[in-house]
Amino acid sequence: MKTFHELYLEILKQEAKEGRHLIEDYNPYHMDCLLHPEKYAPVIHTEECEECAYERACAASCIFDAIEEREGKIRINPDRCTGCGECVDACRLERLAANKDVLPVLRTVREQKRDVYVLTAPAFAGQFGPQATPGRLRSAFKAVGFKGMVEVAVFADILTLKEALEFDRHVKSDADFQLTSCCCPVWIAMIRNIYGELVPHLPGAVSPMIAAGRVVKKLYPEAVTVFIGPCMAKKKEAREPDIAGAVDYVLTFQEVKEIFEAAGIRPEELTEDGKEHSSRAGRIYAHTGGVSEAVKRTVEQLHPDRGITVRACQADGVKACRELIERITAGDISANFYEGMACEGGCVGGPKAILGREEGREAVEQYGDGALYRTPLENPYVMELLARLDFGSVEEFLEKSDILTRDLTAV
Repeated sequence: MKTFHELYLEILKQEAKEGRHLIEDYNPYHMDCLLHPEKYAPVIHTEECEECAYERACAASCIFDAIEEREGKIRINPDRCTGCGECVDACRLERLAANKDVLPVLRTVREQKRDVYVLTAPAFAGQFGPQATPGRLRSAFKAVGFKGMVEVAVFADILTLKEALEFDRHVKSDADFQLTSCCCPVWIAMIRNIYGELVPHLPGAVSPMIAAGRVVKKLYPEAVTVFIGPCMAKKKEAREPDIAGAVDYVLTFQEVKEIFEAAGIRPEELTEDGKEHSSRAGRIYAHTGGVSEAVKRTVEQLHPDRGITVRACQADGVKACRELIERITAGDISANFYEGMACEGGCVGGPKAILGREEGREAVEQYGDGALYRTPLENPYVMELLARLDFGSVEEFLEKSDILTRDLTAV
């Protein structure tokens, strides 16, 4: 019997070359996970798990109680699992793995019935090699069959502007504070599902991923959107009922690397297809502290003489995020802007990143330093997008921006 990973790699090679599925020697559960990933949690078990010599360390690691035991076997509850990946790290028997969306994506691309756009997370810098520039990566995706590549960093720019304006509106004294709602779905799930009393301090913005998907579909209603990043939790976020439909599929960087290898595509050898739309602010969202820096600089540009500036505090990792939230709920409020990242180092430390988090952070910083613009207020593409979305004023942007907001009180 083939392992889950062996089966996946064999099918992937066939899909990339001929579009045929292997049907010999397979586990029906594994095959169903590959063909219908939407039915399962972001984390799946690769082997039946009955006896455990490590006292169900996977279940103990899950703060969302997503790992359940029934008749001596574990089951991952797809409604509760956020895809944070803590259980995968905790399982010393290596019986848990990330769900994969590759086969449905390749099938959709191959059918050519609709244009398929890739939405690349800001953390992509350097992930596919130092010579795999954004322009060459765009060429690589087109070689696979995608219509084009959209950088999510430009939508991080737009959300930076929104959060800066929300900060300017709501933080008026030393007793006020704001929790960022822009980036990390695990951070947001933790607040919504466990610490609901803090939801009023969230500005209710969607993530840059969801904003990108919604805008692409507003401009091109028949488009299919595929987000790529280092995060398993984005797979769950894309399916949350109040925002589902913006992003059709989520691939991790490692899944994309496997597609390129199976198809024989080497991004670093392709021609440049460069288009620069994002500022430094949007690009540095990929590492811890990036959101805070982006919002702080934008607030300072909005009101250079404002008496109250952004005093930020960040948390790295699921445990640190929970500890930070516990401090806030206990009244230990030393900052006025709180940023949580479930992965140590931020998105560059995601479970499916290719680079180590320090290398990833350095690559993101270099990419940010190379931006033509510092903040969204300097970025003409942000202003053009806002105009195309019919935002004629700051008030309309804050009050009528349904495409950029969600109801965080609905769990």
